[in-house]
Formats: sequence, structure tokens, C-alpha cells
Amino acid sequence: MKFFEEKRKEVMKHVEKYMLEKMDEFLKPIDTNWQPADLLPDSTRETFFSEIKELQESSAGLSYDLIAVLIGDTITEEALPTYESWLTMVEGVSRDEAGGWMRWTRQWTAEENRHGDLLNKYLYLSGRVNMRMMEVSTQYLIADGFDIGTGADPYRNFIYTSFQEMATNISHRRVATQAKRDGDTLLSKMCGVIAADEARHAKAYKYFISKVFEIDPNEAMIAFEDMMRKKIVMPAHFLREVGLRVGQTFGHFTDAAQRLGIYTAVDYVDIMKELIEEWHIESTKELNEAGEKARDYITSLPVRLTRVAERMKNPMLEYKFSWING
Repeated sequence: MKFFEEKRKEVMKHVEKYMLEKMDEFLKPIDTNWQPADLLPDSTRETFFSEIKELQESSAGLSYDLIAVLIGDTITEEALPTYESWLTMVEGVSRDEAGGWMRWTRQWTAEENRHGDLLNKYLYLSGRVNMRMMEVSTQYLIADGFDIGTGADPYRNFIYTSFQEMATNISHRRVATQAKRDGDTLLSKMCGVIAADEARHAKAYKYFISKVFEIDPNEAMIAFEDMMRKKIVMPAHFLREVGLRVGQTFGHFTDAAQRLGIYTAVDYVDIMKELIEEWHIESTKELNEAGEKARDYITSLPVRLTRVAERMKNPMLEYKFSWING
């Protein structure tokens, strides 16, 4: 076990060089990056209250399910302290305070932090949300921890983030499309810029793992298989409301996303297919017997999961969230 830990540290040190070379491509300069204030009503202007009224009128046309998904996405984004502390515990990644990986973790966190700030303020101004109930759920999610089955292994963690950033890109992008359809162009723009961030971040993590596959293909393949067997759980899988058990609200949140087509079982399979292609899984060489078995499992999985997804029925609307007014 000690040998594998040391090897992973060496591999991540090697990948760090490539990360630093591409960091400016994956993360934008802070001075020129968008900030929540760029997209929200400006309280210093005389038109502030009329802008809020316009925002509320537009948000009134959003469906119940879309508001539920947006709140769940917002809570997920606001649980960022959990994700940063998680990354700082990954072997070979962020334990060196002055190292390149710590720079990445801090700057990635800084970009992500804007997402929750923006969506939270929008929901507050919309008047559609019981903010206290939402804030309690956010505090619960941070306090309840973040167990995603990766441990401190950098391979499994970055496979997870590759998948997860792609999933959040899909979710925010489709909320943007639905919001525009419902007449809320401001929310559509907000979710569009967030989705663009997630797309860049997904590109980064996929690139990091592609470099791992180049120099440690066997262990990378086994890590990929392990994550697929466990299934990639969403960051908000512990989501709950007042009086409910840990994770009890998460299923209702995913039902709403499934009903709207915001994020579905088919999307899960499509992401897996894209990662298989991105990391050249089928043509990877220098695998031992365990690595070959792992690859066989990975490449056969999309077909099996597609059959499952096709048999799934669209869940009915049967749950009322404490977060939503009225």
C-alpha cells in the first residue's frame, strides 16, 4: 500500500508540471473574470427597485420543478468549503502549501465560489424561496460531510471531478435553456456563465487524468473501474431539509431534474461514454490482467446502463419542498 501511495505522489508531481503550463487556459484572470455584481441589480442605481420588480416578474414564470432544481444546484454550489477541504486531503495534490496543486485548489475554489454567491442572491431577490429553509439545508450539507468513495486517492478524486464538472455543466446549461423558455432571460444568462466555468473546469480535470493514463495506465484503469462500480454520486447526495434524515431530500431533487430533463440517467451514461473516448480506454496499452478486466467492465457498462435508463419511468410530482414559497 505504501508503494502505491508513493507512486501516486510521484505521478501527481509529474502531472503538476502540465497543470501549471495550462493553468491560464483552465482558469480565468480574476481582474477580468465576471463577478455576481455584473449580473445582478445594482443597489447604487435609482433603477434598483424597478430592476428587482422586473426580476420577480420574470421569475414568477419559472416552473415549480425548475425552482426546486435551481435551489438544489445553489445549495450544492454553496457547500464549497466542503469540497475545498476534501481536495486538500488528497495524496500528492494539495498538502504542500506552496506547491502547484495547492495553487490550483485555491484558484479553482475562488472561481467556483462565485456560482453560489450569484444564485443565492438571485433566489433571495426572486421572492419565490423560503430562504431560511434553504440556508438550513446548506448548513446541513456542509456539516454532514462529503463521502464520495474516493478516499485520499488522487486518481479516484480527479476521475470524480472530471465526471462531476461535466454533470454540473449539463445541469446549469439546461436550467439556462429552460429559464429562457419560461421568459427569464436574466437567470438564463446567469446559468449560462456558470455552465461555461464548469465546462472549463471539466476540461482541466479530464486533461489531468489523461496525463495519469499516459504514465500509470494500469492503476488509472483500476481506479476508473472502481468509481464506475461505486457509481458517481452527486455532491448533494446528503441533501436534507428540516426534520428529515441525511440524504432524504436528494431523491426528490433528482426526481425534479429527471422530470424536466435537466439531468437524467441517460446523461450519466453519455458522460461515461465521453470519458471512455477522451481517455482512449479501448486502446490503452500496457495493462496487466487486473487492468484488462477493469477495461472490459468499463467498456461494457454504457450498454447495460442504457438499457436500465430506457426502462426508467419519469417520476411523478408528489413532493413539496420546504424551500419553495406557496
